[in-house]
Amino acid sequence: MSKQYDLIIRNGILVCPEGTKKADIAVYDEKIAEIGPELAGDAKETIDAKGHYVFPGLTDGHVHFNDPGRTEWETITTGSSALAAGGGVAYFDMPLNCSPCTLDAKNLKAKLAVAEKDSLVDYGFWGGLTPKNLDNLEELAECGVIGFKAFSCHSGIDEFERMDDYTALVGMAKLAKLGLPLMVHCENAEITKDLTALALANNQTTVRDYFAARPPITEIENVSRMISFAEETGCKLIIAHISTAKGVELVTEARRRGVDVCCETIGHYLILTDDDVERLGTVAKCSPPIRSQENQTKMWGKLFNGEIAFVSSDHSPCDPQLKNGEFLKVWGGISACQTTLSGLITHAHHQRQLPLENIAKLTSQNVNEIFKIPGKGKLAVGFDADFALVDLKDEFILQAEDLFYKHQVSPYVGDRFQGRVKQTILRGTTVFKDGQIVSKPIGKHLKPNI
Repeated sequence: MSKQYDLIIRNGILVCPEGTKKADIAVYDEKIAEIGPELAGDAKETIDAKGHYVFPGLTDGHVHFNDPGRTEWETITTGSSALAAGGGVAYFDMPLNCSPCTLDAKNLKAKLAVAEKDSLVDYGFWGGLTPKNLDNLEELAECGVIGFKAFSCHSGIDEFERMDDYTALVGMAKLAKLGLPLMVHCENAEITKDLTALALANNQTTVRDYFAARPPITEIENVSRMISFAEETGCKLIIAHISTAKGVELVTEARRRGVDVCCETIGHYLILTDDDVERLGTVAKCSPPIRSQENQTKMWGKLFNGEIAFVSSDHSPCDPQLKNGEFLKVWGGISACQTTLSGLITHAHHQRQLPLENIAKLTSQNVNEIFKIPGKGKLAVGFDADFALVDLKDEFILQAEDLFYKHQVSPYVGDRFQGRVKQTILRGTTVFKDGQIVSKPIGKHLKPNI
């Protein structure tokens, strides 16, 4: 009797953990049921992927969709649509920039209610760690957060206070018992605060003044200190959006001596330099700042060496009016969740020959394994049928009207990419195809298997 599947993708080149191969992939009941050449059987839907590479759908471990509370900046509807247009099937949303911040179970449930109704793709949520919510960590864990986020410096949101040393020690000890990781934005609070105050006092507000107020040592010093807290408490530590090669080296050294620590980086630290930021202006302002060409070259070396665990977007949009003004004073955040996969295919694969399977690991497999999300993140039998179909040869210049963000702004508008996402499939259902969202919201809540 002929096998009956829900979907068969034929003639594509699959980007599997062990490498690329031409094969068919069959889906049944939202899962990958079979992989092999010229699979026998029929399906309710068949896709001819000839000329396309089939990646595992991207999971973005670091986004700010700001919903509920700041929907004039971004919404879960627009953010998840943009992610799908870039080959994404899941995201982990940060606990700040929404209002109120996700610091207790009540506010997490409010966010979950929005996502259940509006998220096109699957979602997980970070809980926050601040000096005022140490007693709420357990209830957030019970609600299924994938981990906790803290800031060593001012977060930009007054409600989300920075983590002092006492909070770090007590909070990390609690999270070690809960079995959940802590991600830290690592910039030294005292140095950044005082250098910024000095610059403002002297009316030094240009892009170069901003760089000078947040020099590499602010990250490097704090990475070292956070590793010390993690080593003492046994808490799993993730360094957020690491921007310096020296910071990556500290993480690698700590891992070698047995500390449970890893780091993510963001596409703009690999693609842009400080000179680009000076050319682009406030649309490319972020924190930590984008660094020098010399540092960027070293960061690529760290990526190729496997010292960076995963690549996220740190999609952090705002009302565009908040980007108007002197560089030092305006909002810092970059809109980028739609371009992570195409950006890496362009700059890592085409320009630097990074194997495609490495890109798949950096954008999907590793992040799901680190956060213990079962059955998601790679092309393997039994895993969720999550795919991004990519034409590796298709070159395009990103236009503002291509973006699904609430505000169609990004430092990458006008840039040339090679590797266009043609279709995104979530658990066997096409959600994006040929430039259009083609599904109602079908996202599900992802929880760690701990």
